[in-house]
Amino acid sequence: MPRRLFKRYMPDPDSIRSNKSLRFLGALLHDPNLWHLNRHSVARAMAMGLFAAFIPLPMQMLIAASLAVMARANIPISVGLVWLTNPITMPPVFYCTYKLGAWVMQLPPIQLPDNLTFDWITQELSLVWQPFLLGSVIAGIVSGALAYAITMLYWRWWVRHNWRKRRELRAARTQK
Repeated sequence: MPRRLFKRYMPDPDSIRSNKSLRFLGALLHDPNLWHLNRHSVARAMAMGLFAAFIPLPMQMLIAASLAVMARANIPISVGLVWLTNPITMPPVFYCTYKLGAWVMQLPPIQLPDNLTFDWITQELSLVWQPFLLGSVIAGIVSGALAYAITMLYWRWWVRHNWRKRRELRAARTQK
């Protein structure tokens, strides 16, 4: 796995441990799996980060960090993946999760008006919160599980690929 790529963008563990918003985790932040880049901690981080990204609550980064600590996953990767749902991507992503929830609950989805107003949103919120929350949880679980599986498979493929290249190089050197 391209560890150098991840390490280049990962913050220093000491800076995260000293972060005010993560101090409540205390000694839990000293677990080495929270900072190392191995197959299991990265795959868990992918799952926890993507799950938290789809949960429509404030402070998603704090949720991702807490889930990463509980799952012994890499914290920086988990927290970074939350930004998949940033202010630009959030409306279409959450609209799709609402449509998914409405489909699962077998409810007709509400059509968006031409002029989206705050009054319309507050009126319709009582009708859409259940399918929206259900769709968000389903999308979070499915995307987290897929990310975990894909990361594990890709990591194995990468290691095998590198071993094969090394073996071929060794064989070419011994034949000369």
